[in-house]
Amino acid sequence: MTKMRVLAIPLVAALLAAAGCGVFSGGDASTDAPLERTELRIGVGSPIDTAPLRVAVADGKFTAAGLSVTLVEVPADQAIGKLSAGEVDLAFASDVSIFRAAAAGTALQLQGEAYTAGRNTMALVTLPGSDYTEPTLKKSPKIAVNMLDDVGVLAARSVLATAGVDATRIQFKQHPFDRMPQALQAGEADAAWMVEPYITRAEKELGASILADGARGATLDFPMSSYVSTGAFGQANARTLAVFRKVLGEAQVRAADPAVVRDALPSFSDIDRTTASLISLGTYPVSLNGIRLQRVADLMHNSGMLGARLDVQSMVARP
Repeated sequence: MTKMRVLAIPLVAALLAAAGCGVFSGGDASTDAPLERTELRIGVGSPIDTAPLRVAVADGKFTAAGLSVTLVEVPADQAIGKLSAGEVDLAFASDVSIFRAAAAGTALQLQGEAYTAGRNTMALVTLPGSDYTEPTLKKSPKIAVNMLDDVGVLAARSVLATAGVDATRIQFKQHPFDRMPQALQAGEADAAWMVEPYITRAEKELGASILADGARGATLDFPMSSYVSTGAFGQANARTLAVFRKVLGEAQVRAADPAVVRDALPSFSDIDRTTASLISLGTYPVSLNGIRLQRVADLMHNSGMLGARLDVQSMVARP
């Protein structure tokens, strides 16, 4: 019996060798095929959301995997437009803007999740002396948001409605994040929906207070942003994008250590080391999860941002 087991070992080895590496690769021969392209232009925005990607590019992780990645700074409201115009191959954008565009008929493919909100990473903020000290104190509050059709409106409406405010009576006012303190001081807004590092800066420089954490209730651990390609680009470059997702996932794993992000932020943003050490950080998903992202689309649908329910799973790139 012992002799038979000894003979079986080389037999199994021979079978595995004959089958190639299919047992471990899922049998996909395309894994050995060359990449469709070796260069990617990626539109990026928020330095906090995109920190793992930026660090991976700077550290040569994509180069080591055979990809030359060029990062292109793109304003948040232009990300999907530049992607559709072919000015970038992948775009970083808020999940709300991605799903809004998809619902309007833009064929998009999700390539990776960027960032998930954590405690006080987004919040309704007021300045010292404000008479708005509880969410329900104003029946028709004026809320400053950076965009009138993005995650700020969705999150602020959800948090205030949960507190008992009539969502239909909230007045949203558009102001850039860096102008929100002035809007509060001028009485143009009762509270401002801010994200980091603007929350910490307002607290540190102006003595601002958090009226309500924006990541609670329906927006607890809320998916904030992702990386997306057009549907056509995704289909034509499946192997290239699989490598992108692999390297991004490894970068997101490293970013689970907050020190990695805090230490790197000053090198590619205007966030100084003191502010970087104080900001609240969310989390960086290591893989695409259609069920998690469906929460965003469903909240958009329930709040009236989307006329019909969007099937997010159909947008997720396949391994």
